[in-house]
Amino acid sequence: MLYYGSYYGVLMGSVVVSIRIPRELKRRLDELGVNVSEVVRKLLEQYVEEVERARLGERLERLRQRLAGKVDPETIARIVRESREQR
Repeated sequence: MLYYGSYYGVLMGSVVVSIRIPRELKRRLDELGVNVSEVVRKLLEQYVEEVERARLGERLERLRQRLAGKVDPETIARIVRESREQR
């Protein structure tokens, strides 16, 4: 089932994800007035960002190993500095 709604002010498609949790946990969440949907959404966004960051780090490490000794570190620093200055 595809649900179209507004999320963070941007029109985008969304899907419904359902999970099962223990009744006691649900009761405690209700007592605390926790907006479960919002909490789960934020936690999933954070998780995805962490996984993407970790994978990017792995790719960068593999690239660093492949380029080891082939590119002068001072050249890299100069390129990064110039790139930052252009922004």
